[in-house]
Amino acid sequence: MPRAARVVLVDSPLHIVQRGINRSTCFFSEGDYLSYLRYLALFSRRFGCSVHAYCLMTNHVHLLLTPHTTEACALLMKNLGQHYVQGVNHRLARTGTLWEGRFHSSLVTSARYVLACYRYIELNPVRAGIVPRANQYRWSSHDFNLQGQPAGFLKMHSAYEALATDADQRGRLYQEMCELGTPAAELKDIRQATRVDCAIGMRRKGRGRPRKLDEKNRVRPYL
Repeated sequence: MPRAARVVLVDSPLHIVQRGINRSTCFFSEGDYLSYLRYLALFSRRFGCSVHAYCLMTNHVHLLLTPHTTEACALLMKNLGQHYVQGVNHRLARTGTLWEGRFHSSLVTSARYVLACYRYIELNPVRAGIVPRANQYRWSSHDFNLQGQPAGFLKMHSAYEALATDADQRGRLYQEMCELGTPAAELKDIRQATRVDCAIGMRRKGRGRPRKLDEKNRVRPYL
């Protein structure tokens, strides 16, 4: 069965998830995390993607980014994945990939879901029970975003910037949102969209022709 086409719109944010093959480990040392982030910074600039949030878990990665050309996201993920795996393979004297097939991507269609994805991504280590608070996890963008003005290669999304005009106040408001967590309905929508590579908050249509209605149940137009 052919793969479903990715939904990518220029200058519209995407939630990206890439998992280790068979959910196996893809980061083996502190140097691996640092290497991945260096490549993320390099290739996001090279191919025209603004990265808003990230979280590197032991066996998978979450990114929130905005591509500025049609192919920007695909080129970023291809080069990021290949260069990172080549470095790990050379260091560990191994062969083959670390990733489980192609990455998943979900179009983020509203400011509400952009902020939900920020929290979903950066609270991942808390939900996994790795740390009690998001700022205690080193390999995410949480501390940078709490500053109210992300540093390094991170770029604020307009939805995040709109939280407040003052950077300190923006950081405090974001912290309060994180302490409340991601609402259950938004959490469900993000996870469902990730599984089927569709826009977050949109319901994917079933395949095949719609069933015909009998005369009794047929919907008639208003006259």
